[in-house]
Amino acid sequence: MSYIVSIGKYVGMIKGVFSKPERFKVYYTRTLTEIETIGINSAGIVAILSVFMGAVISLQTASNMDSPLLPKYTIGYITRSSTILEFSPTIISLILAGKVGSNIASEVGTMRVTEQIDALEIMGVNSLSFLVLPKVIAAVFFFPFLIICSMGLSIIGGYYAVTLSGLASHEEFTFGIRAFFKTSDITYALIKTCVFAFIIVTVSSYYGYFTKGGALDVGKSSTQAVVWSSIVILLTNFILTQLILM
Repeated sequence: MSYIVSIGKYVGMIKGVFSKPERFKVYYTRTLTEIETIGINSAGIVAILSVFMGAVISLQTASNMDSPLLPKYTIGYITRSSTILEFSPTIISLILAGKVGSNIASEVGTMRVTEQIDALEIMGVNSLSFLVLPKVIAAVFFFPFLIICSMGLSIIGGYYAVTLSGLASHEEFTFGIRAFFKTSDITYALIKTCVFAFIIVTVSSYYGYFTKGGALDVGKSSTQAVVWSSIVILLTNFILTQLILM
């Protein structure tokens, strides 16, 4: 029963978020700020993870190619496919759920327990739209850019890992990257990314917005936001894969 109530509150929150903004100029400024906070400040960790995970994927693929019947270009092909279809859109989104989600839940939760949200509502401001909508716009529009960068860096990491170690030549790896490429894979990855971005922001904002108590409860809300964002991302990933690829 509690889950049904929570879903109802979440749906009600979404309706409040997408109500008509009072002043578009204020929202525009806040959106730019959120792009920096949510997106640009996450670029470093995304880059580091992408390079090393791409290297690990390619090295593991090369080390498990025991059959002489498998051509060397398979390393590049599997690295590219794993990166585009699953690693960059899903794993990076899970990492961002921990970094961005906890930050959002803590920020909004702190505003709730310090009664700043109540002050906004007393002044006639739609607190949900004012606080959450710029975050949603920033994440949905900027996360795809991060994921595209992640794809490129992951493939570059894989390239240098196998070529410098002598497991594959430049020609073999680059041929594998180009082999059987479908642009629909990129579309699929970016659709997932936009959905995951929306989930991260709204679920984290939900737990922050409905925080009750003090500083300790803000920490609990932050933890719940990360856990439930990750769970919903994994469930949504399964559903989207069934709908788009099957």
